[in-house]
Amino acid sequence: MKSTENVLRRRKKFKNWDLIIFMGPYLITFFVFTVLPVFVSFFLSFTNFNMLETPDFVGLQNYIKLFLNDEVFSGAVQTTLILGIITGPVGYLMSFAFAWLLNEVPAKPRSFLTLLFYAPSLAGGFVTVWTLLFSGDSNGYINAWLLEWGVITEPIIFLKDTNYMFTVCVIIILWQSLGMSFLTFISGLQTVDKSLYEAGAVDGIKNRWQELYFITLPYMRGQLMFGAIMSITNAFNAGSLITSIFGYPTQDYALQTIMNHLDDYGSMRYEMGYASTIAVFLFALSFVANKLVQFLLSRIGK
Repeated sequence: MKSTENVLRRRKKFKNWDLIIFMGPYLITFFVFTVLPVFVSFFLSFTNFNMLETPDFVGLQNYIKLFLNDEVFSGAVQTTLILGIITGPVGYLMSFAFAWLLNEVPAKPRSFLTLLFYAPSLAGGFVTVWTLLFSGDSNGYINAWLLEWGVITEPIIFLKDTNYMFTVCVIIILWQSLGMSFLTFISGLQTVDKSLYEAGAVDGIKNRWQELYFITLPYMRGQLMFGAIMSITNAFNAGSLITSIFGYPTQDYALQTIMNHLDDYGSMRYEMGYASTIAVFLFALSFVANKLVQFLLSRIGK
């Protein structure tokens, strides 16, 4: 009996080693390129480091400068939060709404339409398309149409005029948000057990809205969480897109985000200590936003 137990224990240990061996490369890569940089950034945020000399410990000076003396940063926080509040929830709801509607379409056209909606996240070449659409001369498609229809008398410089830049930016971010989140939602809708709807009808669910709230959404909580994380990430990481289309710096820093500010000090000025301070703040902001979303999604269906 004891020998049998020993054999079972050895087999269990061997299976565990199999898991460790197969997961090892991913865990090592995740630690080196994700976890470790977070701790390094946190350490460097208390230093003055220019990548050439040894980091010089300065305590909280970087944080004091960031929150009290950096006017560009305060504007970047405001822009980032406004973009996040508008494009995050709206893009999230748009992705789910389109996925829910396409889920009712027959399989063959659904495949084509899914690829069509997922296309925005496939490549960065769409930057050229947006630049052509909103070009600030009469050759820009939007300006050409507005001039032809008599809406305007001279071209609008959409990508440099602060009266239009924010609206154009929101439109582009919302369009690009119909990517990974949309694909996640439609795959989640395909996995919902159809028998649950029959059981729900027996329990008193009477219409599609009740099915959505009490059955579909709770069943898809994992996909909803992943989509929310992607929406938050895209909203907070819009800096590269803004730089590609509007240039850097944008007119009067109108579209300066935290990510743009981070790139400025990290990639251009090489003030890595101060850049790490900005990175730590962005990480903390993303963490709080994710926890808030987790709390809200946990209330669905209750």
